[in-house]
Amino acid sequence: MRERIAALSNFFFALVGLVLLYAGLFQVIMAYEGRDYSWLSGVYWTLVTMSTLGFGDIVFTSDVGRGFSVVVLLSGTVFMLVLLPVLFIELVYAPWVAAQSANRVPRSVKADLSGHVILTFAGPVARALIERLTRFGYAYVVVLSAEDEVLALRDEGIQVLCGELDDPDTYRRARIEAAAMVATTRSDVENTTVVFTARGVAPSIPIVSTVREGAAVDVLRLAGCNRTLNLAELMGNSLARRAIGGERVAHIVGHIDDIVIAEVEASRTTLVGGTLGHAQAVTAISIVGTWDRGTFVTGDDQQVIAESATLVMAGAPEDLKEFDRQFGKRGTKAEAYHPVLIVGGGRVGRYTARALEHRGIDYRIVEQLPERVEDDERYVTGSAAKKQVLESAGIRKAPTIIITTRDDDTNIYLTIYARLLRPDIQIIARSTLQRNVAALHRAGANMVISYASMGANAIFNRLKRSDLMMIAEGLDVFKLPVPEALAGRSLQEADIRAVTGCAVIGIDQHDNTLTSLRPQTVIPAKAEIILLGTAEGEQAFLDRFR
Repeated sequence: MRERIAALSNFFFALVGLVLLYAGLFQVIMAYEGRDYSWLSGVYWTLVTMSTLGFGDIVFTSDVGRGFSVVVLLSGTVFMLVLLPVLFIELVYAPWVAAQSANRVPRSVKADLSGHVILTFAGPVARALIERLTRFGYAYVVVLSAEDEVLALRDEGIQVLCGELDDPDTYRRARIEAAAMVATTRSDVENTTVVFTARGVAPSIPIVSTVREGAAVDVLRLAGCNRTLNLAELMGNSLARRAIGGERVAHIVGHIDDIVIAEVEASRTTLVGGTLGHAQAVTAISIVGTWDRGTFVTGDDQQVIAESATLVMAGAPEDLKEFDRQFGKRGTKAEAYHPVLIVGGGRVGRYTARALEHRGIDYRIVEQLPERVEDDERYVTGSAAKKQVLESAGIRKAPTIIITTRDDDTNIYLTIYARLLRPDIQIIARSTLQRNVAALHRAGANMVISYASMGANAIFNRLKRSDLMMIAEGLDVFKLPVPEALAGRSLQEADIRAVTGCAVIGIDQHDNTLTSLRPQTVIPAKAEIILLGTAEGEQAFLDRFR
């Protein structure tokens, strides 16, 4: 402030001095022309000329006077029309605007905030996580160092706080001592700084961090991180679990307690053409719904099982094995034993390959960058947008193509292209942003896994609720304490599926999970109910029974 005042004072004194000088020369030249004016008239003429107003009531008649007028006019243009506005904006207006913005930047949270989650990032994963935290009633605050980012997020209605991530006082102002968790998903180096600083302020706070390189896992743990998450590995495993191939007809996509969640292509079973009601009557495992090009439909007894549908099932592991034995078609789809095609040899693509290998499924990776090629036998170098490259990789016989690039536009293009080349192939695609999931389904993908949703679920599972599992984008398995409104009622009386669209797949009581559910099964009090449903159905259940 002192510097700005000094600069403005210097400019003001210079301007006053120049005006007085010109007023004095005005008196001299007017005397030379034989006229007499007062000093006030001289100052008046100088200011009128310098400001380019030029009223014309006082003018010189000699060439000396006119030349002097030109000098005053030009210097006035520089001083009053250029320097004065620039200095005013730079030294007065801009600092005032910055001060107003700084006053809007939140630098602390409410004094009574507790049980909240502290986030240190604002990307797609953070936004998906904030949506889940809000849905389940958890408070949160996003800590960022850039004021413009903080203001932009605040204008969106996101709870945010401005502070340096390596400053212990930032976490004190975020009330870390009363928080439920700290989550960070920046680079490995930045995450280490966040973990180390937060741990120094709150020795017992749970801290979750993402990790990119394997060596960073030990570094983060030494810094004080409780749990590290390799999102690329999680994404690769999730993509690989949904690929057709190998001996098993149904493939497991997740576990929750003693329940396995599995998917099976209807075309690989003997159930095509029948109804869900008939299928449910002849199998012990629960068929909770079907996927068809991104649309999930909860079980309807009259629904006819189409060949293009994917059945979603839940039950005990032995029930799944029996389903495989009783209804699985073997040897009718020879392409199911050909290598799965993976587009993209980046981190997600390599983890997908490892997961497929663990399942005993062969694969081929199409990679455009030669430096990423690790195994010449299983890599095909070239652009997946070229027909000859995909054909040399085996797209004509591959049961599945998994598209793993991080660019959603590229993934949409490749999905359409793959569907054009092979109308019957299973297409599994990665989506970086949630908003592109629907576009990938419209492009022809059978299954889309959102990187943002998967990362948000992985972090959310580290909170008190470690019982949320994402089956696919928009379809979750979640476990909640039995609400009072449901305790003592049978499943038929509650009719949860009709009311909320969610399917009950298990009841957990005293560490035992009941999976063989019938309409007359009574929902006990002081137990937990396991449901499968879309995000809308989940919210409907919470609104109706919470």
